[in-house]
Amino acid sequence: MTSGPAPVTGVGRRAVRRAQSWSPAVRFGCRQGAPEPSHSSKLTRVSRTAAESAAARADEQVADPVWHKSACILCECNCGLQVQLDGRRIAKIRGDKEHPGSRGYTCNKALRLDHYQNGGVRLTSPLRRAADGTFEEIDWATAIREIAAGLAAVRDQHGGESVLFYGGGGQGNHLGGAYKGALMAAVGARYSSNALAQEKTGEAWVDAHLAGGHTVGDWERAEVAIFLGKNPWQSHGVPRARTVLQQISKDPARTMIVIDPVRTESADLADIHLQVRPGTDAWCLAAILAILVGEDLPDHDFLAGHTSGAETVVAHVKSIDVSAYAAACGIAEEQLRSAARRIAAAGSVSTYEDLGVQQSLNSTLVSYLNKLIWLLTGNFAKPGAMQRHSWVAPLAKWKTTYRTTPVTGARMLGGIVPCNAIPDEILTDHPKRFRAMWVDSANPAHSLADTQRFIEAMAALDLVVVLDVALTETARHADYVLPCASQFEKWEATFFTTEHPHNVFQLRAPLLDPLPGTWTEPQIYSAIVRELGATPARAERILRAAAGRGRAAYTLAFAATAVADKRVRGLAPTLLYETFGPTLPDGAASVAILWPLAQRVALTHRAGMKRAGHRSAAALFDAMLTNRSGVVFTEDRPEDSWSYVPHKDKRIPLAIPELLAALDGLASGPHAHTSAQFPVVLMAGQRRAESANTIFRTTAWRARDPEGALRMNPADAERLGLAAGSRARVVTARGSAFAVVTLDDRYQPGHAALPNGLGLDLPSGRGEDGPTERTGVALNTLTDGTRRDPFAGTPWHKHVPARIEPA
Repeated sequence: MTSGPAPVTGVGRRAVRRAQSWSPAVRFGCRQGAPEPSHSSKLTRVSRTAAESAAARADEQVADPVWHKSACILCECNCGLQVQLDGRRIAKIRGDKEHPGSRGYTCNKALRLDHYQNGGVRLTSPLRRAADGTFEEIDWATAIREIAAGLAAVRDQHGGESVLFYGGGGQGNHLGGAYKGALMAAVGARYSSNALAQEKTGEAWVDAHLAGGHTVGDWERAEVAIFLGKNPWQSHGVPRARTVLQQISKDPARTMIVIDPVRTESADLADIHLQVRPGTDAWCLAAILAILVGEDLPDHDFLAGHTSGAETVVAHVKSIDVSAYAAACGIAEEQLRSAARRIAAAGSVSTYEDLGVQQSLNSTLVSYLNKLIWLLTGNFAKPGAMQRHSWVAPLAKWKTTYRTTPVTGARMLGGIVPCNAIPDEILTDHPKRFRAMWVDSANPAHSLADTQRFIEAMAALDLVVVLDVALTETARHADYVLPCASQFEKWEATFFTTEHPHNVFQLRAPLLDPLPGTWTEPQIYSAIVRELGATPARAERILRAAAGRGRAAYTLAFAATAVADKRVRGLAPTLLYETFGPTLPDGAASVAILWPLAQRVALTHRAGMKRAGHRSAAALFDAMLTNRSGVVFTEDRPEDSWSYVPHKDKRIPLAIPELLAALDGLASGPHAHTSAQFPVVLMAGQRRAESANTIFRTTAWRARDPEGALRMNPADAERLGLAAGSRARVVTARGSAFAVVTLDDRYQPGHAALPNGLGLDLPSGRGEDGPTERTGVALNTLTDGTRRDPFAGTPWHKHVPARIEPA
């Protein structure tokens, strides 16, 4: 791209991209104004974990003895934390016992969060791609002006629907992403996507048909707890996961059932481990359903009083050959019958399905069969069973209907574009293809299937803008990169409010000032919307004046302007930020978006909100703003789950015709996805003690397993001539990579696993200027974007046909 304001054309971008190879050694300009890195910075980083451990053992004295409230940003639990600071370093971390959800609990990974804040190389200046393919620093005014011009050019030539928005926050930063809606409205964008579209959209579509929305287990009280493709000992997801698992395991009146091809740490605690063959979960669940029906174990009173369509489901299930399905999934029939009988006999059952099945074969069907098991046995809306719950802000759209993508017609379940379909919507001559992409706090070039093809798609776009704290693998292929304040340098929150009966929300105050040269996401969105000339001037004047008269006056004024000017609703985030935000204390302007969300809670969950002690939306907002450990914003009773069911008759319709047809299709047996060329099923992206999401852009945080070992069955290794510690080459239809071998009989023959979170291209020299080096496997150089669920389009990352050979 040239240094002038005109946006580069698609042809120009392709020419630049082809001149560059996808190599960890791509260079880019040095940032200015940042601390000069030490000549021994690499050595310091490598030795950092040991040094910090020694300091902790010595109970080091830190400069700031105050314990500040915050939260973990590594998984959706967002456990409450207390931290002590030493300058800009997070010196000590412990669980916050006053957090109403985690109650002092935290895992080992949260204790290493300084590696996020200080472990990687930060961006401190906007970057623009120059004509030679490298990056050059520009000032913020230039960046805002040129990006707005580029977006306007794409919008005016191809329509706003040709701009795709991706991301909007990860596991710990949703507040800034909430403002992207204003920019989408300003350019007329209609399509967005995020990581949920490669994980949870199939389950969301099933939930929409059944109970009408997201369901969650009551783990503290469940008599039977079922974990399907889920190892909460490592991946958590359940509040206070390890404590809860141990409580269930030690209680003789309770039973834990784990369905997983690997003998995980959670399986070690389980009473029943159904160690299915990889990819055969659907046959396992179908057999359990057939046993429930065949032995007349359903809760007939529940079905008669609260559901419809049970007879249709039973008719399909009756034809299942339990013995054949048991053989298909590799589980003894008697073990399946024992599991089914225990489920039916229990006073309460809660289930949790996760990526082990949601990124594997038949994932949407598996979600349906899982939910039929707890519905046929009456495990909804009672203590210890599955529940509906409140939201501060829903993360997706739970609808049975869906739009489709403009080029391929892929289903947009949950309202978002399937991640695997994104390159298909770009690499085409179709007139409605995507022409520009906005990426906010996400790294799709690393995290989505088929890295090579995704990068090719990025190169075909007219404009790519990335907002992030670092020059990520995605940012390296952008036209503009905008440096953001870190998650500990700004007001932040997440909307993973999925708990029952006490649903918790925590607003986090900044621990540190932003680095000079960085902006927050609300600042960025507001500036670009204004540069586009989209801000409605009259509405803005009215709202500024109303904000000075108090919150009640402001609320009335906002409602009136939204009626008078249809643009106000779409542009609400930035209008709130610029007019209501300045009235908030301690520079908390970005918290303005919570004001209408508190109104929403009061409108849709009023009884639960009042049970939680909040008399009004204003009182709830004040509680959110002032309680640093978080607040219980709703308190529900089990029977309240029925109030969330949206169907007019309040019955749960059990029959989903498309999925019942898919259930019938299982009768032909599992179809092999492996072959003589690729005989192994590779699990690409396993959660381990020493793996986390990619916001840790340093290798120093991992005390063990630094390269992310390939775990495989000893018999397979012996057959291939591999020993523990030797290097192996992993080959798939899309690529190959090298990994260190670990032998582990927890894996079945023909099954192997690589961890998530590795394979990042990290600077190997001084600062960010110079070549990079990669540690571990970048998994999506091995995955194939065409391998996806037929309903949701979610990828089969956990079932990748591969070949392992000596390096």
